[in-house]
Amino acid sequence: MRFTPTLLMAGLLLADTVSAAPTFVNGLAIPGATPDQFGSSVNDGRVGFFSDIYYDTNRNEWWGLSDRGPGGGSLNYETRVQRFTLDINPVSGAISNFQIAQTLKFTKNGSALNGLAPNPTSALGNAFDPEGIVVNPKNGNLLVSDEYGPSLYEIDRNSGAVVKTYTTPANLIPRNAASGVANYAADSGNEAGKRTNRGFEGLAISPDGKYAFAILQSAMLDEGAGNGSVNRIVKFDTATGEAVAQYAYQMKRSGQGQGVSALVALNDHEFLVLERNNRGVGVGAELATADKEVYKIDLTGATDVSGIDLDAAGAAYTKVAKSAQFLDLDVNTLAELGNKSPEKWEGLAIGPKLADGSYLLLAGTDNDYSVTQNAGGTQFDVYFRFSDADPYASSIQCPLGQTDACVWTANGTGATLSADYTLLPGVLHAYKVSAADLGNYAAPVPVPAAVWLFGTGALATLRLSAKRKLAA
Repeated sequence: MRFTPTLLMAGLLLADTVSAAPTFVNGLAIPGATPDQFGSSVNDGRVGFFSDIYYDTNRNEWWGLSDRGPGGGSLNYETRVQRFTLDINPVSGAISNFQIAQTLKFTKNGSALNGLAPNPTSALGNAFDPEGIVVNPKNGNLLVSDEYGPSLYEIDRNSGAVVKTYTTPANLIPRNAASGVANYAADSGNEAGKRTNRGFEGLAISPDGKYAFAILQSAMLDEGAGNGSVNRIVKFDTATGEAVAQYAYQMKRSGQGQGVSALVALNDHEFLVLERNNRGVGVGAELATADKEVYKIDLTGATDVSGIDLDAAGAAYTKVAKSAQFLDLDVNTLAELGNKSPEKWEGLAIGPKLADGSYLLLAGTDNDYSVTQNAGGTQFDVYFRFSDADPYASSIQCPLGQTDACVWTANGTGATLSADYTLLPGVLHAYKVSAADLGNYAAPVPVPAAVWLFGTGALATLRLSAKRKLAA
């Protein structure tokens, strides 16, 4: 974030305001071909955008997480995270000028954490499908959750290397109930544990950094699977890496691919949850009845369900308290997407405090790299014309990096790629939300006020000067 000093000082003179609900400010449609620091190749460079977003208050840094890559687990892809910058108007909260500042690849024991599905399927190995990210305020390391395990790793923010592996609760591991053998790559043979591609989708951390909270995307195989509507939040002790509790979260519905895509901590017991179905503008998605909503939840009073089968007859437990809708992400749309809602709203983060005491709330989409593939694993760029009533229905597929030899997605016949077709962009929406609406929000390791006025270097000088005076 880069504040304009004149605007900041003017904004500091404004009185605090209270809004009735988060208000949409503006949005960005980021070109689908945007490269990261490794280039622009779709399998090593093209940004997959925002499977999650996190704002590091202490360092004034934004992090945007890409997932396992464009191959859906079938292609070699070194997983990574992007540190990015935004210009933010400190008064209005309007965002602009998205830029990649750093690309950090993940490694484990010297080898890449790879998007390829586990092989053999019974061992997780270095297979990794990153979906949630936070910064541990106690040491600055990244915590990143994944769908294959489901897993949770602590990762060095400078090198990208795993420094701690958290212990996945046994009841979450995808497995055959009788033999106990896991299949981390698919649901085949599994009767219990998380569903494939439905692992730890959302991740949050308490303001003091003592606990991390990871949420499954949807119900486990033995708790309703695709027909289930209750999934689990797992509370981890960051010091030991062990799970200390599990809580039952009631989703809005089952079906339509309904699932949780993001979890954001307001404090140590209250959170924002982003739920979405699989409708909207996307690679292969149905357009009608897109439904993407944010709710506020509270763990206070919820039962620890670590040892409870959530859909067992007579099972008695208290679910997580859930508010009425906090934010409807479908209400505001961008002209660049034909004023249609994107399918994959997956990132959500509370950003910096604005001049009037409100906060920036940032939401982002996963665009699947704007790529599809056939049964043989051959990849194709997918181009959309967003002025059409159903952009995917009229989309065009072209061989990777080419604009000729293209075909209509609908019937495979030859198509000419005209100038009004573009790759699916990544989307960011900026919302302004009052401190009152966030309630008892506590940011992890808040930035001292002096940083906003003098910068980190000047603050360090002030601290050093103070120490010298005390010593004298």
